[in-house]
This record gives sequence, structure tokens and C-alpha cells, in this order.
Amino acid sequence: MKFKTLIGGTLALAMTSVSGAALAEYPEKPVSFIVPWPPGDLEDVLTRMIAEDFQAAYGVSAAVVNKPGGGGGPFPGAIEVATAPADGYTIGSFVPAVPVIGHEIGIDELAGEVFEPVGIFLTYPFVIATSADAPYSSMAELAEHAKSNDVALGHFGQVLTPTQVTMAYAVNAGFEWGSDAAFDALDCNTLASGDADVINTTLQLILPCLDKVKVLTTITGERIPLVPDAPTIGELDASLDIALWNGLFVHKDTPADVREKLAAVASKTVMSDRAQAIAKETGAQVYWADAAASAEIIAKDKATGAVISGILE
Repeated sequence: MKFKTLIGGTLALAMTSVSGAALAEYPEKPVSFIVPWPPGDLEDVLTRMIAEDFQAAYGVSAAVVNKPGGGGGPFPGAIEVATAPADGYTIGSFVPAVPVIGHEIGIDELAGEVFEPVGIFLTYPFVIATSADAPYSSMAELAEHAKSNDVALGHFGQVLTPTQVTMAYAVNAGFEWGSDAAFDALDCNTLASGDADVINTTLQLILPCLDKVKVLTTITGERIPLVPDAPTIGELDASLDIALWNGLFVHKDTPADVREKLAAVASKTVMSDRAQAIAKETGAQVYWADAAASAEIIAKDKATGAVISGILE
């Protein structure tokens, strides 16, 4: 009896030790945050802050790895996250295209909706803007003007959500763009040079000349404090109420405790003074939507995206 008791106690102690070790395992080696864009933009800056805080919190190396690959695919950064072990050591920092349409465009590694959100933390400050001397000061006035005049639109690419919203708005408002073109940069010079009459860009790129432009609308969930008089696109057309965001994503098989540790750091980081300073400086919306709230955002955006696709077809 004493022997059985001793063995039982020893096994219990061993199991407790193993359990404790398992809980302490993550993180125990370097963690990579994959950003599928070049360095320097808002998602890159904020993800680097999260990585820095993660390293400070857990004492392991954490770094951002930039893997550009195009907004419409093939998403090499996303493929790396999808094919890595689902252990929380390879985390994606993604815009909607990856989790919303990545599984629908013939990329085998992304089939089956392999990603789930840890949390969404950024809405890009996309706006539709024109020169201060343009003969229209609202989207409604632009629509009337464009029905009898050619208006050239500049954007960052047809596949991006803000571009598709801009195109869909024109259809719903009953006008056509005289021409449109994708630009690598859309800033004050684009309007000043006459390369485009209207640009679909981010507010931070036109902040240096904000007194010389008119922001007609914002493609964001809420109005941007830096241009409070500019309505959101959703205020003008409820069917187009969508925005371009960025969030942290992991493989759907990633353990819950891993997700919780990631979320605990990221949520604190994005609400920190240094992250909120970026929001105030650029017009970006920086916040934390947890996994459940993020799933709701994604579901809503899928529905709105389907509406937009129908409009454009």
C-alpha cells in the first residue's frame, strides 16, 4: 500500500511538473511577426511596437519579417504563416485580403480559411481628396460634375478595398470616372501636377498640403478627427460601409493559451501613448478589437464585399 502510495505521489508530482513545463513553453524561442508589405507603413510600425513589447514581456527575441507579395496575391507572407507549425512562433499581420479572399483565389496553402484573428488593431486613414480649387466640394457635387466632365482618378490598385469602394460609389451615384490609374505614390504632388483630379490615398500622405486640398470623404469606420467635416463613405452610401484594416492572425489550430498571450501584449501596445500618438499624427484609427469582435468585422466585410463585387460586375 505504501509502495502504491509512493508511486502514485511520484506520478502526480511528475504530471504536475510536466503540466507546469507545458504552460511555460510558450514562448521559449524567437517569434516572427510576418508583414506581407515593405517596411515603413502603419501596419509595419505598429507591428514592430507589438514585437518589441512581446520581447520585453516574455524575454524571447521577437522580430518583424517583411515579405511583400502584392495586395491581390500570391501573399507569400501569408503562405509562410499558413504552412508554419501552428504553435504561435509565426504570426501574420494582415489586411483583409488575406483572411477574407485569400482562400478563394486559387492559393492551395490558403484554402479552407486557415487563419483566425487574434485581434484587429488598425484602420488605415483612406480618403478621397481633390485640389482646393476643384469645382466640387462633396461627393455629391463630384458626381454631378463627372456626369458631364472627365475626372481622372488616381488609386493604389484595383484590388484594394478603398479603390473598389471608390469605383462602386461612382456606379451607385450614376457617373463614370473619365480615367483611372494606379500610382506608387499619391500625395500632394499628384494633385498639383494634374496627374489625377481626384485621389484615393491615405490622409498621412497629404497632410503636408492639407490646406490646399479638399477631403471629400473618408473610407473608414468613423470620421477622422484631423478632417472632422469629411463624412465617411458609409454615411454617404450605407451599402459601401467598409474600411481597410490590419490585424494579427494565426493558424486556426494555434492553442488558445498562445493566442491569449499574444492578445495580452498587443492590446496593451496599441492602446499605449506611443501607438495612440501615431493615430493622432496620421489620422489612422488605432484600437483593439478582440478575436470575437474581429470575427464579426470579417463577417460583415465579407457581406459588404459581396455587395461591392455585385455592383462592379
